[in-house]
Amino acid sequence: MAVTRAEKEAELHALEAAFQGSDSAILIDYKGLNVPQVTDLRRQLRAAKASYKVVKNTIAKRALKGTSFESLSSFFEGTTAVAYTATDPVALAKTLTTFVKTAPTVTIKAGVVQGRAIKPAEVTDLAALPGKPELYAKLLFVLQAPMVQIVRVLNAAPRDLMSVLVQAEQKRQES
Repeated sequence: MAVTRAEKEAELHALEAAFQGSDSAILIDYKGLNVPQVTDLRRQLRAAKASYKVVKNTIAKRALKGTSFESLSSFFEGTTAVAYTATDPVALAKTLTTFVKTAPTVTIKAGVVQGRAIKPAEVTDLAALPGKPELYAKLLFVLQAPMVQIVRVLNAAPRDLMSVLVQAEQKRQES
């Protein structure tokens, strides 16, 4: 079944909208994947709040023009799929690197994270970073630590005073 020009234009506009709404994308070569593996990958990416799309190279190159992903246009050769997200690039990288370990025929071609082009090795480095929830927890701990220490110091003075008074009372009762 031939793809009409209108269908190609609709796919182009859908890709442009997806790229405009995203800040991170990773290209993968999906050669060698079967349908259950692709379905599993899509499910994992949905859980990471990301999207996955197999694209035609010429349409993808046109959709990239004028976006922060324009540096990826040279990587659209052969079998190419795009995984993109607007929320957490670390979760996207973690999901893809763990999937690549289970499917050795799949390779990561390149990526763009918040406007910066990255190589496949940098995608694995990005996956090693803590995600947003872990970073928020660490930030909260760092912000709370001085306040907790102040409260402990302020509580220590009356506690120590009470301890001295109790010991003085015990000493007075003994004598």
